[in-house]
Amino acid sequence: MGTATLIILGTLAVLLIWGIAIYNQLVTLANRYKNAFAQIDVQLKRRHDLIPNLVETAKGYLNHERETLEAVIAARNEAATALKAVSQSGIDATAIRQLGSAETALGSALGKLNVVMEAYPDLKASNNMQQLSEELTSTENRVAFARQGFNDAVMGYNTYRQSFPNVVLAGWFGHASDASLLEFADSEQIQAAPTVSFS
Repeated sequence: MGTATLIILGTLAVLLIWGIAIYNQLVTLANRYKNAFAQIDVQLKRRHDLIPNLVETAKGYLNHERETLEAVIAARNEAATALKAVSQSGIDATAIRQLGSAETALGSALGKLNVVMEAYPDLKASNNMQQLSEELTSTENRVAFARQGFNDAVMGYNTYRQSFPNVVLAGWFGHASDASLLEFADSEQIQAAPTVSFS
């Protein structure tokens, strides 16, 4: 073997090791954002499970506010369906956008319910309602925290994937597109959980 052959083989070995390192890092970062979404999934399911209890408790007090209660349940069901679609689709961009829209609509419906409930002192004083309110507020905070973790993981993945020379090989390794951030139409909603107060 000549020197030229050894140089070529050495260069190919370095390029192969470099390619393997890029591939492994892409897989690691993709798994991080998928795991971060699993945390959102848990918290959103908890939120979706609390809402029917909240509405059921409020029903006795809000007989003539049926439209508001039905809007909350409809928004909750749409958000639950969107969450299920994201879980089944492998966290694709379209499903993430639909989830963001559905969660925005749910937050809006909960806000309207809160406004309606402010007019009912007996409902606000209910121990069951206060407990549900505390659980919902706690869950909203967890959702916000999990969403931030997910978006941070997505940003790390996207930055690595878009960096040169990684971008050249990313498509070959099955990482052809960026992951999508979980955003809400109302930018303030991402920073502050909806307020549900019964005190």
